[in-house]
Amino acid sequence: MNDLNSDSVRRTAAWLGYGGLIPFVVLAPASLLDPIHGLSWSDALFGYGAVILSFVGALHWAFAMTASGLDEQQRVRSLIWSVVPALIAWPALLLMPAFAAVLLVGGFAVHYLVDRSLARRANLPAWYLPLRLRLTVVGSLSLVAGAFVTV
Repeated sequence: MNDLNSDSVRRTAAWLGYGGLIPFVVLAPASLLDPIHGLSWSDALFGYGAVILSFVGALHWAFAMTASGLDEQQRVRSLIWSVVPALIAWPALLLMPAFAAVLLVGGFAVHYLVDRSLARRANLPAWYLPLRLRLTVVGSLSLVAGAFVTV
């Protein structure tokens, strides 16, 4: 069995991934339910969303260097793509919540589609895409909820 497909690696990735959702699922309702600090919670939510979008983009840098099944051109494309999510995420920090949510959720959605395309060519573990989909959905729903903060 490939180490990437071991139960230990799969479980650890799942625990870390789901643990990474905690700020999303705490900050989204906080931004909506705390009328005094709602905008601060919303800023924290979108800041965290930007950090995570940048993080998932960086995975493609690692895939470009290590994933089997990629040719040179595919590795170059993965390296180039790896910086795009950060370039999407950063401007979101400068926008009002509704616009920040659109930009970040769009970035997560496009990134998931790029992940799917990469998974067809690279030898990624079978658990990766289902986990990424679940994390993307929960994070995106949290960002959408945070877009409704009253200013």
